Amino acid sequence: MADVEITVANDAVEAAHVVARRLAEQAREGGHVALTGGSSPRVAYELAAELEPAWNRVEVWWGDERCVPPDDSRSNYGMAKAALLDRLSALPSGIHRMQGELGAQAGADAYEREIAGLEAFDLMLLGIGPDGHIASLYPNQPTLDETERRAVGAEAHLEPYVDRITLTLPVLRRSREVLFIVTGEDKADAVRRAFAGEPSHDTPASLVRAELGPTHVVLDRGAAKSL
Repeated sequence: MADVEITVANDAVEAAHVVARRLAEQAREGGHVALTGGSSPRVAYELAAELEPAWNRVEVWWGDERCVPPDDSRSNYGMAKAALLDRLSALPSGIHRMQGELGAQAGADAYEREIAGLEAFDLMLLGIGPDGHIASLYPNQPTLDETERRAVGAEAHLEPYVDRITLTLPVLRRSREVLFIVTGEDKADAVRRAFAGEPSHDTPASLVRAELGPTHVVLDRGAAKSL
């Protein structure tokens, strides 16, 4: 675990506070921030908007998206809009959502064009699924071997079973900081495999470490149980 810095919070709310403080700090510093979906990030977004309501120094992107309209309850963009963007006094200078309503392939092609000029992310926020997936990169899928494209379409292997758009591994790694937030005892085995085991396509999270800076992992006690 020498390649990552791990923080273990008492509970999910405390973990969200840790991540919120880092998000607020990055909002003040500026740059490019990639957001993720999930219940723990939602709380972190709400707290980050309170800590720093002016996000006009950053541009925000998404690591993955479900192929649904932006107002669908399953949309990662829609969640971030309600939890973060709608609570800000100054919006990000750029909001680069994945157009899930276009479908997996067309949506990925559109994001490929949009992200083409971006050299690196300043902060990449990621969660981990109970199967060890990150973004919409699932265990032992061909998407893990993609090195030419920055965004691809992907099939869902967990609920909700809708097609996805996801950034690829080289793009996730090309970050000045990768920040994981993982909560819940049901993630404990995936956390162990991701941060205490060898890198493996069985656990996509084990394949993502920031190439240009630190990799931080924020866990609650349940998620850290097997470390």
